[in-house]
Amino acid sequence: MRHFGHIPPAARARLFHQEPCDFGADSAARTLAAALGATLYSPATRPKLADDVLKQAGRGVVSMVLCLEDSIDDAEVVDGEANLVRQFADLDARGVEVPLLFIRVRTPEQIPDLVRRLGPSGRLLSGFVLPKFTDERGVPFLEAIVTAEAAGGRRLFAMPVLESPELLHLETRTEALTGIARTVDKYRDRVLALRLGVTDFCSAYGLRRSPDMTAYDVRIVTSVIADVVNVLGRSDGTGFTITGPVWEYFRSQERMFKPQLRRSPFLEGRAEELRTTLIEHDLDGLLREIELDRANGLMGKTCIHPSHVLPVHALSVVSHEEFSDAQDILRPERGGGGVLRSAYTNKMNEVKPHRAWAERTLLRAEVFGVAKEDIGFVELLAAGLTD
Repeated sequence: MRHFGHIPPAARARLFHQEPCDFGADSAARTLAAALGATLYSPATRPKLADDVLKQAGRGVVSMVLCLEDSIDDAEVVDGEANLVRQFADLDARGVEVPLLFIRVRTPEQIPDLVRRLGPSGRLLSGFVLPKFTDERGVPFLEAIVTAEAAGGRRLFAMPVLESPELLHLETRTEALTGIARTVDKYRDRVLALRLGVTDFCSAYGLRRSPDMTAYDVRIVTSVIADVVNVLGRSDGTGFTITGPVWEYFRSQERMFKPQLRRSPFLEGRAEELRTTLIEHDLDGLLREIELDRANGLMGKTCIHPSHVLPVHALSVVSHEEFSDAQDILRPERGGGGVLRSAYTNKMNEVKPHRAWAERTLLRAEVFGVAKEDIGFVELLAAGLTD
């Protein structure tokens, strides 16, 4: 699979200076962590889940979480597990490529049990999402993955969700982060990414951001994100990929902006007019939050609605200017450091301070591609919409 692989090759050639790479469930963990993109959550109880997975794959989704935790009622867990077993068997029988699939469980015991029950169709499973992760609570989950991996004979990843009150409360945050860092480092080969449960953080104080506000407008949430990145997202080889928080708002019409895109004259150079149209259709907060995610060291995003996926992916494509700067900084002859003027003649690139940024940018360029010089977000968004 690849990002924007659902659009025709000719369209990709028109949009990309460097096209997104191919990857799959067996790719290197570093590649998969960067390629997660907009990870779409779906309740595990959906009766036509297999159809839903393939439908979303056809619209550009490359990672999904099938949820047995907060998205379903306590009384539905047993039925949800049985449904997952049926739906995985259905997907396996069709013999088609599926997104990276993860199951969000409630207890460690579910992990080896589900792998056993999935049987051969477990080959479609990429791993498990671990809720309310702490040092003490996380070890049994991670050990369960080790056990299930050995029994199934296939690599399984963990994506812990950082959402516990211990992380939010100031008096326990440092100890909680230190413990989590110690635990995930011990199981580094199995931890694909860390996910942020911002809804749970807000819940602890009875807060809920409006559609006009990003997670970063809620100061108590911002402080947690900053500390999580500080401890767990460092670029010195000790850090992990940390994904952006969920955006809660959407319209009932999944394809809410498609008619405007079809009627728009953006190809005639009026992209700003279309951008205004999109902002008026409730995307402004989401777009700002995606940009702030990256500015604060996060990559990818948790999504609960299909209409959020393409904006996340379109804004993840590396611009031609970013790519040019990153390449210049990482040229072998620049290994000794120094300062150079960018090829776009609008900034100074400092080789040593900007090296980690450049490496991160080229990794993003590998999985999301590099846009041509005259291609921006609007064109990428328009091209990604399919019937």
